[in-house]
Amino acid sequence: MTQNAERYQPDSPYAWLRLAVALVIGTVACVGSWSVVVVLPAMQGEFDTLRAGASLPYTSAMIGFGAGQIIMGRVADRYGIVVPIVAGALLLAAGYVAASMSQSLWQFALAHGLLIGLGSSAGFSPLISDLSHWFRRHRGLAVVCGASGSYLAGVFWPQIITWGLANHGWRATHFGIAIATLVIMLPLAPFFRRQPAAATLAAAEATSAGARGDLGLSAGQLQLLLCVAGFACCVAMAMPQVHIVAYCGDLGYGVARGAEMLSLMMLLGIVSRIGSGFVADRIGGVATLAIGSLMQGVALFLYLWFDGLQSLYVVSAIFGLFQGGIVPMYAVIIREYLPAKQAGVRIGLVMSATVLGMAAGGYLSGLIFDYFSSYRMAFLNGLAWNFVNLSIVCWLMLRARRPSAPVQFAGEAGR
Repeated sequence: MTQNAERYQPDSPYAWLRLAVALVIGTVACVGSWSVVVVLPAMQGEFDTLRAGASLPYTSAMIGFGAGQIIMGRVADRYGIVVPIVAGALLLAAGYVAASMSQSLWQFALAHGLLIGLGSSAGFSPLISDLSHWFRRHRGLAVVCGASGSYLAGVFWPQIITWGLANHGWRATHFGIAIATLVIMLPLAPFFRRQPAAATLAAAEATSAGARGDLGLSAGQLQLLLCVAGFACCVAMAMPQVHIVAYCGDLGYGVARGAEMLSLMMLLGIVSRIGSGFVADRIGGVATLAIGSLMQGVALFLYLWFDGLQSLYVVSAIFGLFQGGIVPMYAVIIREYLPAKQAGVRIGLVMSATVLGMAAGGYLSGLIFDYFSSYRMAFLNGLAWNFVNLSIVCWLMLRARRPSAPVQFAGEAGR
């Protein structure tokens, strides 16, 4: 019995295996965040709409994804992670089948909002919150690795979908995605039946309560600040991520070049996320988030000055390398300062705010483009929102007392 308990301790080989399987689930499930970005130009022509209208399915998907973070997170807190994974696979399959049969922009947008976005949410915050219970010494690293599934999806899916569009059309491509989600996600779901021990959760509760006292904020106050910060940073983040494919098309480079830049952005975002995990395990989530926010602002500023093909590849790479670790840091901060037993719903709330920020940023950037016939003002809008995020995070960093609970997490398991 003792040997079996040790086998399933935090930071055990089982925990790392759980992380690896979660990464596969996240990569497949988060297709919903990227497929609509790649087909945005095709949808604009298919349904004869302006850029803002063509951005509507992405906004709908992000709204569904955001709502799903809360819903799926609460379900995971109560029933475990298996239920969200199974539900997510079924919703994704139904959504992509419905999208493939859409005859209007509104049908396509509804399929993304009500089904695809909600299904994709199972591959993000519920998985992150589940993984956070299985690590102490390397919690920051585990969280960002788990969150990298969404970026791995951004690396692989745009290339697969671009190939599908060129060879089979967008309808057949969407139907193929539906089959892939079922075939991969459902067989892996039973692996996650084991839940963390009660003693592990109790120890985490005590540590986060002490850290929150050092910060001098109530749980509700910190939750609200993180939601506002998350929304602001992702309005800024949405401009390059959502519109880089269309931007390259407008500049005459072609959507395939834009899809390559998007994949490059996401690939280097994975490097950034893993690196931020190592940093967070040493200096804490708040300080790491401040660094990421500052660097994202620098990358957005560079987009204002460089629009050549080669320079756009370079700037997109820099953007991915700078901003990749931002969103997972909110989950790390929540586990450092907020109750562990509420991790699913609390991480879901903040991730919902970040997703709503992406939705608002994607639509707002399209609206600004339609008004000015240029993306320059959209990049400036992103910079303004990034400043809001950086201001909040720096204020939190100043309130945090070092050394405090975030550092304690990194060494607590070694005692």
